[in-house]
Amino acid sequence: MADRVTHPGMSAERWQALSLDEQLGNVGTEVARAARAKANANDERLWFAMHRALELFDFTLGDERWRGARRREIARAREVVCDFLVGDNEYGSTAASLDAYFLSYAMAARHGR
Repeated sequence: MADRVTHPGMSAERWQALSLDEQLGNVGTEVARAARAKANANDERLWFAMHRALELFDFTLGDERWRGARRREIARAREVVCDFLVGDNEYGSTAASLDAYFLSYAMAARHGR
């Protein structure tokens, strides 16, 4: 089952070839999967999707291009996602608000921003 958690074939080097928009757009895909699993009370799918999202967040945080304010924003986004999925939702996030945040990156990546 462990192979379902990580992204097979993904390495930090391969991930770092992507733009920030592409990286966060991909994170958002996993966050959306986790949010759907949470809404459907499917704890197993929630766990796997959340861990895949966290893995991608960690790859992104490890990318030396995103220093300073960008890294702080990425770390805060990771915190907000965890708070929504398994925390007390102190930030008051919704699946829709998280989707909107990550969708902006996915759209920018698609349009080559």
